[in-house]
Amino acid sequence: MKPLPAHPAEALVLAKLPDTVIDRARQIRLMIFDVDGVLTDGGLWYGEQGEALKRFHVLDGHGLKMLDASGIDVAIITARDGPIVAWRCAELGIRHVRQGVRDKAQALNELAQELGIPKQAVGYMGDDVIDLPAMQQAGLAVTVPNAPAYMAQSAHWTTSQTGGNGAVRECCDVILAAQHKLAPFLMGSTVGAGVIQ
Repeated sequence: MKPLPAHPAEALVLAKLPDTVIDRARQIRLMIFDVDGVLTDGGLWYGEQGEALKRFHVLDGHGLKMLDASGIDVAIITARDGPIVAWRCAELGIRHVRQGVRDKAQALNELAQELGIPKQAVGYMGDDVIDLPAMQQAGLAVTVPNAPAYMAQSAHWTTSQTGGNGAVRECCDVILAAQHKLAPFLMGSTVGAGVIQ
């Protein structure tokens, strides 16, 4: 099948990024995300029975589905453990989910080895000190602007959107645009059909 032509939105997505970040994004075959502060705003809501609630953004969910539909593996590595993340990942079809993980660099290395993906083709998005070792192992390290200021020093790129408010979608769009895989979703290709949030 003939590839779709480039879409102007791909250039728009990449316009303000340095070439070094685009080059790193172009290589990504596995993108790993933290949960609290990245897929959520970091807040925890507690009910009367002590149950914790988290808020997820549908744009982020759609971005994760687009990565998966484009052949880019998606993984979740989080230090917390609970059914909420399992439910959300199941809803999005995310197969690689590691909860209750303290050593995220080791988990990244194990996933990369399991999938046969070199570390330069692995991205990691985190927002706190527990994420730093994994970010330092990744070919593309991403953080969010509401993370502690020093996190940006270990990241190749900081999103403009905050955690839980579209930052993950922004990251997904950049990876897809860098690999010329965003255009099919923008032009009504069957690749983008049926993607849920």
